[in-house]
Amino acid sequence: MDLQKQTAAPATELRASDADRDRIADILRDALAEGRLSADEHAERVEGVLNAKTVGELEVFIQDLPAAHQVRTAPAYALAPNRPAAGAIPQEADENVVAVFSSAMRKGRWRAGRRLHAYAVFGSVEIDLSEAIFEYQQVVIKAVSVFGDVQIRVPENVSLRGTGGGVLGNFEVAPLDSSESDAPVVYVDGWAILGNVEARPKRGKLVADILDRVQRKVDRSLRKHL
Repeated sequence: MDLQKQTAAPATELRASDADRDRIADILRDALAEGRLSADEHAERVEGVLNAKTVGELEVFIQDLPAAHQVRTAPAYALAPNRPAAGAIPQEADENVVAVFSSAMRKGRWRAGRRLHAYAVFGSVEIDLSEAIFEYQQVVIKAVSVFGDVQIRVPENVSLRGTGGGVLGNFEVAPLDSSESDAPVVYVDGWAILGNVEARPKRGKLVADILDRVQRKVDRSLRKHL
């Protein structure tokens, strides 16, 4: 094979990754919740997603859904701020969410402080920041799961970082970079001991005040050129 004559494969012919499959599965799940797909249609398409080999094969399953036709411009991603220096954020939590042989959650419209501690011991904790009000740019979440489950969801337009590990368990944080330099940054630290800690963006959820700031920048730019 003459490597010099090789050309890049079209995007649709690229091998699909687990992240690609997760993205399509999220869209199908939302479509089911919105009533756009029946339960049978959803199950059939999810099975197809699991068996798809390329990005093009995946896209077929959402071509008749609105999410497939939304224009997504490629943002110029900004580097997230460095981790808060020692002492910059108090060690004492603004709020503790604890589940021991039970479940606990924090979701909806609420004010996220600088530090939040989540503990799941033979229980489940859900921290949903998708509609939260960010009073600080940097938010630290300490998540500890012992025979339990901690699920953390953030808006798509914030930055997400994680440091931790699992001991016969799963600690997974999906890194996320915002296109806005002043966007909130959520740091998830902790351990999963015979349990699960997972943090990732919630599709379609955005921090509204970031969008407002972007629009104000656009408006100012337009006024300068008028």
